[in-house]
Amino acid sequence: MEGKKTVRAAERALDILLCFIQKPELSLTEIARMTELNKSTVYRLLATLEDKGFLVRDGETEKYRLGFRIWELSAHLSRSDDPALLFLPEMERLRDQIEETVSLYVRDGLERVRVQAVESLQAIRRVAPVGARMPLAVGAAGKVLTAFSPLSDQALILGDPNWPDSVDKKMYRLQLENIRDTGIATSVEEREAGTSAVSVPIFGRDGNILAALAVSGPVSRLTKEKMEEVIPPVKEAAERMQKMLK
Repeated sequence: MEGKKTVRAAERALDILLCFIQKPELSLTEIARMTELNKSTVYRLLATLEDKGFLVRDGETEKYRLGFRIWELSAHLSRSDDPALLFLPEMERLRDQIEETVSLYVRDGLERVRVQAVESLQAIRRVAPVGARMPLAVGAAGKVLTAFSPLSDQALILGDPNWPDSVDKKMYRLQLENIRDTGIATSVEEREAGTSAVSVPIFGRDGNILAALAVSGPVSRLTKEKMEEVIPPVKEAAERMQKMLK
């Protein structure tokens, strides 16, 4: 990285840990493929991470999973600094009120990351793992995060070489203008078939967008009429979350 000095071994070890965002259990071969490292290097790094308690190896399957040190570290996250922890009670309250899945997303470069979620208690529900990375071009939360990003960042997002051909950029820009005016974004089967969503921004202490609060569910329940009903409580929840930051 230009302008920064990094330790290659540490980078590789962290890359291995990040693989577990995609799957809870991984074999040496899978990790080597995902990190594009040779197996001997991966094996040595895995042995170190296992020895330090960051990974655990199943003796029967020979697969690795996150170890107790990860959970020990996460237990010491500051609730006041981490919105994923700070906002969780309000997200649970909103879920109980509207009976659909509530998620919190942040932007990371040209993607959005689901950093917290409270799943609907209904039998049929949308399930996406915390830590999942998704495109900004589609989905209500992606559009919210883009709409309230600086114009320079919006230009980078719209210039993404992986921009999907199915999304018309002119129409997308018009959607962003409407979202900035109303503070609301909706989507119907944009990212995932059979799913609709509503999203609103949460602004930080500095006035910049911090996260996108989203409600999602099957289109059979979260119809356009239902989305209109849930918008007021979703906006109220976002306002309460913002006040918690002051």
